[in-house]
Amino acid sequence: MARNARATYYRWKATVGTKHTDKVVEKFRELCIRHKFGYGYRKITALLRVEQSINHKRIQRIMQCERLQCRVKMKKRKVNGQPVHSSENLLKRQFHAEAPLQKLVTDITYLHLPVRCCTSPAF
Repeated sequence: MARNARATYYRWKATVGTKHTDKVVEKFRELCIRHKFGYGYRKITALLRVEQSINHKRIQRIMQCERLQCRVKMKKRKVNGQPVHSSENLLKRQFHAEAPLQKLVTDITYLHLPVRCCTSPAF
């Protein structure tokens, strides 16, 4: 085992792989600018894997170092003051029907979950 100074080792370690990394960073920049910084590391990884095999963790690390992360989209806010559309109450709590299928009603409840919005019948 060769005896080298600690500073020599770390200087060598810092320069190893920079040539390949520079090419990858240029591809990142090109993709990020083309898509207006709207893609994260997962989408960039999918686009780069068409050309070459590359790990998503490496892409994420390089994107963080180069500050090429996607911009966070602002959440849409509700505008206060506008009334919610409500349908007219045609049944007026008169639930008794003379024959079957005369009075049919339904209720849709929207459940806003972190993953997606889904509908379910009200219980």
